[in-house]
Amino acid sequence: MSDESVAVILRELAWTIHKRAPDPAGVGPLPTAEVAMLKQVVDAPGSTVRELAEALGLQQSNASAALRVLAGRGLVVREAGERDKRTVRILPTEQGRREHVSISAAWAAGVEQALTTLAPEERDRLQAASDALLALTRAVRSLDA
Repeated sequence: MSDESVAVILRELAWTIHKRAPDPAGVGPLPTAEVAMLKQVVDAPGSTVRELAEALGLQQSNASAALRVLAGRGLVVREAGERDKRTVRILPTEQGRREHVSISAAWAAGVEQALTTLAPEERDRLQAASDALLALTRAVRSLDA
């Protein structure tokens, strides 16, 4: 058993997975900020730039720059708000949704491949912890709410 806390171990795992970000299919490599922004737009379509920036802990100027890249690659579009035309809402395009699915699948494939190298009892313990990991994910996300 490791002397490191679960929090430290999960951080290292998340960072290791994050660093292995796959190249999206079809549009060339995207920097990490753009991958994160695309995920956020897909998860919260219709958000404003400010809302997206806050959700990702970015400066609004950095969020705007990431969105320009995504829009230039045809992954997101900007639409005027229905009630207030001055409000701009960001939406994923169909291509953006496909890229998000492709990125997610590639990340999952890398983890799945790594899981096959573990001993069966280690895989079983990880599977048994899946409900607890989901609950932890929800709890961490709720800290931002």
